[in-house]
Amino acid sequence: MTLALPPKRTPAENVLATMRQARARDAKWREGKTWSLVYRAGDDVTELLKEAYTMFFSENGLNPTAFPSLKKFEAEVAAMTASLLGGDEETVGNMTSGGTESLLMAVKTARDWGRAVKSIAAPEMILPASAHPAFEKAAHYFSVKAIHIPVGPDFRADVAAAQDAITPNTVLMVGSAPSYPQGVVDPIVELARIAQEHDVLFHTDACVGGFMLPFARKLGYSVPDFDLSVPGVTSISVDLHKYAYAAKGASVILYKNGPLRRHQFFVHTDWAGGIYASPTMAGTKPGGPIAAAWAIMNYLGEEGYLDIAAIVMKTTVKLREGIDSIEGIKILGNPAMSVLSIGSDALNVYEIADELALRGWHLDRQQFPPSLHLTVTHAHAQVADQFLNDLRWATARAKRFSLNKLANSLKLGLVQLAAKLLPVNLMSKLTARSSSMTGIKGADLPQRSAAMYGMMASLPNRGDLNELVLDVLDNLTRLEE
Repeated sequence: MTLALPPKRTPAENVLATMRQARARDAKWREGKTWSLVYRAGDDVTELLKEAYTMFFSENGLNPTAFPSLKKFEAEVAAMTASLLGGDEETVGNMTSGGTESLLMAVKTARDWGRAVKSIAAPEMILPASAHPAFEKAAHYFSVKAIHIPVGPDFRADVAAAQDAITPNTVLMVGSAPSYPQGVVDPIVELARIAQEHDVLFHTDACVGGFMLPFARKLGYSVPDFDLSVPGVTSISVDLHKYAYAAKGASVILYKNGPLRRHQFFVHTDWAGGIYASPTMAGTKPGGPIAAAWAIMNYLGEEGYLDIAAIVMKTTVKLREGIDSIEGIKILGNPAMSVLSIGSDALNVYEIADELALRGWHLDRQQFPPSLHLTVTHAHAQVADQFLNDLRWATARAKRFSLNKLANSLKLGLVQLAAKLLPVNLMSKLTARSSSMTGIKGADLPQRSAAMYGMMASLPNRGDLNELVLDVLDNLTRLEE
């Protein structure tokens, strides 16, 4: 892959015009058409974030002694977050680039704590099936074995299975508040009690809910206990660029006390360039996200966050009631806040998503079971009625017969039949050549993807699917022809 630099300068207005043209194909988040990825709380918030971010656009948090302003902002952001999430005067934390980095840090800390405190050479962590894949990434990066436990019919972690999964090598147990797929809060109190009884660390992944659940509770909604006030919870993560409405990327990882956090740090004292110390994964730390997070938390305060949470929760209730009124689809589980999953016992929800996509809506497709994901934000208050109308239309369309649906069903049936009848090695060879059947071509996905998602979920060898996804990932950063 090669692309030469332009031989001469390009006028700024031309550069920006090209960028605006490229953006025309992006998801329509400004219109409230996306149900993930972007969290928007109004023009006033956006303008404040832009100004605060650009004010510290060039500053680098790598060396806080050079930029004491960033040191102050990060410390105060962590302290305010700790106060919201059951922390006390012993609680410490750092800002990271996002939820993935926060979870990586939690696992790295547990691994090094296990080595130092319990002499564990082959560390393990216990993950519910609904835990975020960043834990799997951490397991891969840091050589921590992931022990998976199932979720129950309510999609919450199975407490008895967690108890049975404990071994002498366990360094960490995990629970979500809420889990991303269905928006339910794991039984944190029960899980953390087990961890405490076995002298194991426990992490609450509140990356999605950390800045929503406390305010939902204050508004009178039922919210299970989940934070650092729960006995046994030793760390918690929360993304500020989600329901704290900060600029990307901004997350916080908090620990019960300073001695535990020391296992997160990296220090190298024998470099010719001087002493190198880094509290998180990143070296260079952009000042913009730190400054913007501090700005929005002070701008909104508890009053502002409560006002926004009230709008979000009212919108969520409207959506839940509207979805429940549509025959053929349902909400999975009992979500604790504004994260919802739409499933069906009779319809192909991927076909519903295809129909909604034709009307400009962007929803994530999920599996095990097949479902559609909604993260409700402030921006959706104005479009909830429109979405419910389009969802009724899309559900009705999914009930109708069409030749396209018949063809998709036949393809899926053939894949499932082949998986049952063919030897594993032959099925793997066919899968390697199946990009045309699934509709995956390079980095592009087909306009209608119901058949693709159905077949991907049906592949018996997940390693085969892994190779298909690696092919797509490889092409995402290649030049388009």
